[in-house]
Amino acid sequence: MWLNTLRLEKWVIKLIDLILIVLGLILVIIGVFCDFVGAIGLIRLPNFFTRLHAATVGAIGGAVIPMLGAALIALGYEPLGETRFILAGVAFTTSLITMVLAQAGSHALARAAYRARAAPLQPIIYDALSEKNEKGEKQSI
Repeated sequence: MWLNTLRLEKWVIKLIDLILIVLGLILVIIGVFCDFVGAIGLIRLPNFFTRLHAATVGAIGGAVIPMLGAALIALGYEPLGETRFILAGVAFTTSLITMVLAQAGSHALARAAYRARAAPLQPIIYDALSEKNEKGEKQSI
């Protein structure tokens, strides 16, 4: 419907809708894979910080990417009518907010756990933050 303003042939419009739906489904499948990898990482990784990384991979790859795929699917699904633009906009906006907040939240959790020494650091090879503390550099809050 929205492509009709460009005065394209009907088969071109249907092809563009099909491409949007296929790309959306591919993004949803990638999101399922990221969720699966994040879940395995939560079970198999050795300490809090690496498990937090796996949880962030699951949150970003398993939530943001499928929401972008849902936005593409909504744009390409003609029977939704004009509602598909609302659905695509909401999915896109939610994915952007989730992308920002998931990273900030995991960083805040990791920093709080490190500063409170609430999680064991082993196995760790290099700790740049402890070197800064030993040199007496001022640490920001």
